[in-house]
Amino acid sequence: MTDSFRPRADLKPNSWDFETQALIKPTGFREYDARWWFGHPGSDKAPELNLYGVQALGLGLGTLMHELSVPPHIVTGHDFRSYSLSVKQALEVGLMQAGITVHDIGLALSPMAYFAQFDLDVPAVAMVTASHNSNGWTGVKMGVERPLTFGPDEMSRLKTIVLDGLGKARAGGGYVREHGVRERYIADLVGGFRATRKLKVVAACGNGTAGAFAQDALEAMGVEVVALDCELDHTFPKYNPNPEDMKMLHVLAEAVREHKADVGLAFDGDGDRCGVVDNEGDEIFADKVGLMLARDLSADHRDATFVVDVKSTGLYAIDPVLKANGAKTDYFKTGHSYIKRRAHQLGALSGFEKSGHFFLQPPVGKGYDCGLTAARCVIAMLDRNPDKSMADLKRDLPVSYGSPTMSPSCPDEVKYDVVDRIIANFRAKKDAGEKVAGRAIADINTVNGVRFTFADGAWGLIRASSNTPNLVVVVESLSSTDDVRAIFAAIKDELSSHPEVGSFDQEI
Repeated sequence: MTDSFRPRADLKPNSWDFETQALIKPTGFREYDARWWFGHPGSDKAPELNLYGVQALGLGLGTLMHELSVPPHIVTGHDFRSYSLSVKQALEVGLMQAGITVHDIGLALSPMAYFAQFDLDVPAVAMVTASHNSNGWTGVKMGVERPLTFGPDEMSRLKTIVLDGLGKARAGGGYVREHGVRERYIADLVGGFRATRKLKVVAACGNGTAGAFAQDALEAMGVEVVALDCELDHTFPKYNPNPEDMKMLHVLAEAVREHKADVGLAFDGDGDRCGVVDNEGDEIFADKVGLMLARDLSADHRDATFVVDVKSTGLYAIDPVLKANGAKTDYFKTGHSYIKRRAHQLGALSGFEKSGHFFLQPPVGKGYDCGLTAARCVIAMLDRNPDKSMADLKRDLPVSYGSPTMSPSCPDEVKYDVVDRIIANFRAKKDAGEKVAGRAIADINTVNGVRFTFADGAWGLIRASSNTPNLVVVVESLSSTDDVRAIFAAIKDELSSHPEVGSFDQEI
């Protein structure tokens, strides 16, 4: 590719250059996938990517596949947004230009695309999705080694290939439109399971892609389904399909109480995450759901290893049931690609993220994150405990008080530098014995931002989001909600000294 065809970051919409050259903002290449503001009608925010930019990305991805000696075949799919099909087709043009045969599965969930790698015996995947991001965002989740997705090394090399114009055109590319993958995906994730207990489940999809899958999959598991916002509508008229968003969970909780359901399940925009509300209408954060599933699964799979992200509850390390079952817990860096890869490397039975990613490994799942597979595990857990409700199983856990995931804005260009300064400040506080929220810091973990822990087990986390221009804040206390608020107040005080940090999306 010549210099004149290298992507640029400064193209203005409604111009000759925008219609004839590739626009790609470099910050869209993130730690383990790619996300850009693509824009939508009525938006005043300047786009970070155009369709020629997407084509350049496809050419770069195909070139990287050849560099890695990956057979030249790739699964492609797209989520339900007004522009996702056109983004996918531009990506496919670039891939075919690079000599890759594209196996297009159409409208899909991300886990359906990962499943297709196995189902079609295709080595690579490129799923066009902005996941739970608001309308106007687009992105691509990629992998060349099933069931794994790209990590920082692959993303860094892809970024270099694309932005330096190193994409290489080759002959031999092609296109295959694949059919029947949706039906085989649902049959595979259900896996012959059928609940023996009569259960009513509310399934909330936020009008996102999961609405085309959840009801059929859950009914195949033998449960009664109350479909909530499952009609496909890419304007997301009621709330963003994000199981970490309290607005979505509150709507789900209301429906659970109204219908006297046994459990409520929330699925995000591309179906790789699952949120849970118990039968009493109380939200259960996904790290606690993971702990419940770990207890259940470790009873049949003794001495199992579970991988959890640093946003997750500290209860995994002290839970008496896990200890009795010989289970081990490994805390690792937040991010679906990191936890998926770590669980694969350690031969873990599952990986869990507080965001609602559940990575069920064989024999429970195929190793990738799938919200509907996680839902099956929740239903199976209830089925194995016919005398207990979801709320009972939650109350069986050791007590702790946690916050939702909260995200103050911070530009992509500076967020990692800001976090580095915050890490240095908390290290200095620990070294000086300075009190935070009334006590000294006992331990600091910097595998992903800074997680500072007190002697009583309470902790706070500040890290940079891998997907959006934000920081991420999580707090947990083993004593009270007042303590959670006190730790959060200390974190807000620290953030106030960094002018690059803006307002929160939600607070305690």
